[in-house]
Amino acid sequence: MIQLLFMVIFSEMAVIMVLSFKTPFRKLVIMGLDRLKRGRGPVVVKTVAGTVFVVMVSSVYSMMEVQKRWVDDDGPVSSTDQVLMVRHLLEATLMGATIFLALMIDRLHHYIRELRIRRKTMDAVKKQGQGSDDKKPDGFDKVKSLEEEVMTLREKLKQLESDIEAKTKQINAAEVNTVALRKQSEGLLLEYDRLLEENESLRGQLQSLDRKLSRSDSKKNL
Repeated sequence: MIQLLFMVIFSEMAVIMVLSFKTPFRKLVIMGLDRLKRGRGPVVVKTVAGTVFVVMVSSVYSMMEVQKRWVDDDGPVSSTDQVLMVRHLLEATLMGATIFLALMIDRLHHYIRELRIRRKTMDAVKKQGQGSDDKKPDGFDKVKSLEEEVMTLREKLKQLESDIEAKTKQINAAEVNTVALRKQSEGLLLEYDRLLEENESLRGQLQSLDRKLSRSDSKKNL
């Protein structure tokens, strides 16, 4: 399951990277997301997300159970409990990262579509403003009304440019969060491998001790 979660996370990160940069694959990904959000797609996505969330809550509950067992038992913590604790922690983190990246993909897709609409509106406003500047009306009232219209359109342009800048900052922040999650997942995987090696070493030591005890018992019987 951990390998599957890593594959899902890397796939989501690849989708985010494709959406973040203007490449030929960006249009294909956007078209795929548009189709996914039609028909029964949203229901299926919500069902899968709900299932992952329930499994994540189960892993968190298992972690709490292991921690409670550590508190109840005053003795040393067993290596098996440590491995279980790290495994549940890694699974919960990966599932949380999967849900977070899915939400990030949804927001990026929404922002990209909104930016396209804003840019088209801004281009239309610019053309309309240029056409209004080129016109030369005859009457004073007509000139005044056109000047007011140009001022209004310029204010709209400023507002649209500020919105585009804000959306761009949000996309950059999402990219930074993606890199941080990737580093955290790699660290947890290394910690998991280390604990597995310690568990194998402890098992080997226990087996050697059992052999020594069995030999000593056999000598006493003789």
